Amino acid sequence: MLILAKHILTYEIEHVENDTQGGDYSPCEIPCDHKDSKYNHMKSDITIADAQKQVDHWIKTVGVRYFNELTNMTILMEEVGELARIMSRVYGEQSFKESDKGKDLGDEMADVLWVLICLANQTGVDLTEAMKKNFEKKNIRDIYRHKNNQKLK
Repeated sequence: MLILAKHILTYEIEHVENDTQGGDYSPCEIPCDHKDSKYNHMKSDITIADAQKQVDHWIKTVGVRYFNELTNMTILMEEVGELARIMSRVYGEQSFKESDKGKDLGDEMADVLWVLICLANQTGVDLTEAMKKNFEKKNIRDIYRHKNNQKLK
């Protein structure tokens, strides 16, 4: 689902930016096979800023509007739970249930990122700047912390 949403979003951005008639693009108008990677219109690399813009565009065009912040926070917890379920089965001691088979770890992580980006967008957080500040904080606070941690040796 997320891959299709990304594909739809990119298609819309490419066509809306070039559209002078104010056209409305629906998913059924995408002229390609979503399973064939040569038709994937996503850039190979996407910055955090790009992701924030693309999620915002998708929400406003396909998703209609953002859910409120509390709803998105709850959805984020649901998505983290789905990720935890797969992690516990792949890397932990839990066995797979039939309903767990075929789940993609990367897709579950992308779902978490998607909702986190939604929250950032609707609360005015520039995630690029937040990450820069976070790295700076960690580099100052933790410069020797992990090197001196006997548990990590």
